[in-house]
Amino acid sequence: MIARLLFVGLLLAAPDDAGAGQRTLYGADGRAVGREATDSRGNTTLYGADGRVQGRSSTSGGTTTFWGADGRRVGTEVGR
Repeated sequence: MIARLLFVGLLLAAPDDAGAGQRTLYGADGRAVGREATDSRGNTTLYGADGRVQGRSSTSGGTTTFWGADGRRVGTEVGR
């Protein structure tokens, strides 16, 4: 359940630019549930509260591709 919520967070937080950085993700109760880290190329990795990878995304040519924790592609978003 938390993994699904975190992945939805990743979908909603897909980077529009290639800004690098990290941010903590919080649940409705205000507790930290994970974090996301974006590199200088705009690739984002989503970590659960336990520190394990929950998903990844990368953008190329206006298309963002999403992968689950197991490395399988789980979705694509074509330019907004």
